[in-house]
Amino acid sequence: MATAPGDGNAAGPTDRARATMQARAVLVGNAIDIAALGATERTGGAPLVLELVGSLTGTTLPGIGRGVAVLYRAGVAVFFDVTPAGSADCLLRIAPHVRQPLPEAELETEVLDIRVDGSGREVIEGNTLLLTDVTMEKLQIVADILAKSVSLAHHERDVERQFERVEPFAADLGRRGRSSRAGRELLQHIGGALLAEHRVVAGARVDDAPELLWDHPDLERLWGRLRDEFEIRERSRALHDKLGLISRTAETALDLLQNTRSLRLEWAVVGLIVVEILLTLVQWWLGGVHL
Repeated sequence: MATAPGDGNAAGPTDRARATMQARAVLVGNAIDIAALGATERTGGAPLVLELVGSLTGTTLPGIGRGVAVLYRAGVAVFFDVTPAGSADCLLRIAPHVRQPLPEAELETEVLDIRVDGSGREVIEGNTLLLTDVTMEKLQIVADILAKSVSLAHHERDVERQFERVEPFAADLGRRGRSSRAGRELLQHIGGALLAEHRVVAGARVDDAPELLWDHPDLERLWGRLRDEFEIRERSRALHDKLGLISRTAETALDLLQNTRSLRLEWAVVGLIVVEILLTLVQWWLGGVHL
């Protein structure tokens, strides 16, 4: 595994016309320690690009090399034209630098086929992206969208589980106007929703455009087309709305629980006062009898 992509050998027009590859994004954990992999002076969410040995096509694409991995701090690795063995080897190498790795059964993946098309179109047909040519910059644009897509997919699945757990709270509120759930459990749901929202906003940065567009504004149309195709904005908005609903439901149930406890305490105080008054009256009555 090298530390930077090579230029590779230039391919002729015939090779370029039939060049195809597969892009595969994998969410491996909550974060990847990019600095520990030798990447220094990287700003913002800039990814780390690695050239790998082992391609699917067996040919060298112009300016790309024989297999590329783009690693993101948000815990995503995106592979281009890399064999399953090559991607598995890369994931094994970076595993010590993955924070809170996901179990094998929970790994989120996204696959997109890429084909160089001589017609000059850059569109998605089915699950195939047509490009006029393949450059490292275009691959990073594709990687950015795939990384955001798998991050959103993971959080969407996690939020669905939270919805299932918070549903009984809403049911209690609807039936009885109060919740029987413990305050600690409600606080856990509020904390879980806030943490998930933080990871989406600060970790995956799904609402941010890649810094690459500052230097290559000509790629903004491709990035926008891919963003719309994968519904990044819509999914992000829906995710924030669901997280907000979970937080509001848990907060409302917690407020009702606290109000119920406060009311019980107030009734207990009133009861003590009544008992004290009754004892005082009894003492007065007994004192009057003895007189």
